[in-house]
Amino acid sequence: AVLALSFPLHPPGKPEKSRADELLGTGVPTLVVQGGNDPFGRPEEFPPGAYELAEVPYGDHGFAVPKRSGLTEARAMEVLTGAVTGWLTSLG
Repeated sequence: AVLALSFPLHPPGKPEKSRADELLGTGVPTLVVQGGNDPFGRPEEFPPGAYELAEVPYGDHGFAVPKRSGLTEARAMEVLTGAVTGWLTSLG
């Protein structure tokens, strides 16, 4: 299985240099946990494929969230760890 935390889908500002093929070609159960504001690829930029995608709302590439978002760092980490734990459990 593959767990990708903040997968760098493309360099910031250069979506034409996509690494989607690497993600789509894993051939094993894959979970991507991505920040909602990650400059290396926001969740809505990811192509559909045979992987699961979980979003940490407002998170950047390191999952930091701005204070104005109303989401605390602790809650952001709960979202991340909850997604990973649920996915790992589903693998059996």
